Amino acid sequence: MVRLAPFTEALLNERTVGWLNDPEVLRYSENRHRRQSRETCKAYLRSMDEGRHCYWAIHHEARHVGNVTAYIDCDNQTADLAILVGDKSVWGRGVGRESWRLALDWLLDGGGMRKVTAGTMATNSPMLKTMMATGMTEEGRRTGQFIWEGQEVDLVLLAKFRKAG
Repeated sequence: MVRLAPFTEALLNERTVGWLNDPEVLRYSENRHRRQSRETCKAYLRSMDEGRHCYWAIHHEARHVGNVTAYIDCDNQTADLAILVGDKSVWGRGVGRESWRLALDWLLDGGGMRKVTAGTMATNSPMLKTMMATGMTEEGRRTGQFIWEGQEVDLVLLAKFRKAG
């Protein structure tokens, strides 16, 4: 069972900060260029609290296994969604997809958003599959946006709109 709960400072520990410094976990993330510490993570948590942004902890079988963030633009009723599943023991078990679906559904149904967007590297096929399986569709690309493993890679932009009615 997967559930999302508000991320709290109590979840900032050596294990979770370690996810943010693990090259395999961050393989497709622009955070791969930075080193994180407990202090940088606390600052990020404060920045999420200062806006109307959402920062959720992913819990699977009562364990914190990753995080989902939604950057909210209230004026335009949009959110930009991102995910990190740091606990490799749950990779390939549908935890990321279910977490993504829960966040997407909440934002479009209960969260008051009319549109949710996200982007990923064209080489990140697991994330692209997750986005498309949850009803997102490609709406654009930024050609050669990233240098990833020595090659230029496109940024693929996807979106899902709230159903009318």
